[in-house]
Amino acid sequence: MARYTGPRTKRSRRARQLLDENKAKYFDRRPYPPGEHGRGRIRESQYQIQLREKQKLRFMYGVLERQFRRYYEKAARQKGITGDNLLRLLETRLDNVVYRAGFARTRPQARQLVNHAHFLVNGKKVDIPSYQVRQGDVITMRERSLELFPVQQAVDTVDRPKPEWLDIDPSGRKVTVTMLPSRQQIDTQIQEQLVVELYSK
Repeated sequence: MARYTGPRTKRSRRARQLLDENKAKYFDRRPYPPGEHGRGRIRESQYQIQLREKQKLRFMYGVLERQFRRYYEKAARQKGITGDNLLRLLETRLDNVVYRAGFARTRPQARQLVNHAHFLVNGKKVDIPSYQVRQGDVITMRERSLELFPVQQAVDTVDRPKPEWLDIDPSGRKVTVTMLPSRQQIDTQIQEQLVVELYSK
């Protein structure tokens, strides 16, 4: 399984936006791009702006380039607005649903919990973080995993807005996907049209 293992704060600094909640204090200390010319005034091209927006989206959801391109191609084939379709595909990944439900403090932690087979989808074990949930799917924790300390800590401490498209039962460790999210229900600070423009060249 491929994943990024480098410095996370550097990615946030390059994107000029906090991408990992756990690294907030380090980002606040140096909120400018890394490198010798990080604080210099550099004239940005349109391509650079589009690329940065794409990288922000990739880093946010923990997706590598090849997989992200496949998401884009799938979104382009679907009916509707390509940018909205792309965000919906990323948002309905199983690891992101676990994160949005408040069972993990960060997306990397949610990814690890899914990888270690702590969650069931419609009663069946699923250990693939990129698994696409559908409307009506019920995600529950395995019985032996109900008292996991990281999950309990996340439920007790994370104060994150609950998505309208999920019905969450924190005490029962249960999430129901009531609908697929619309763009208005996805609170990701991304200009997805720039990503579409980048790939449309």
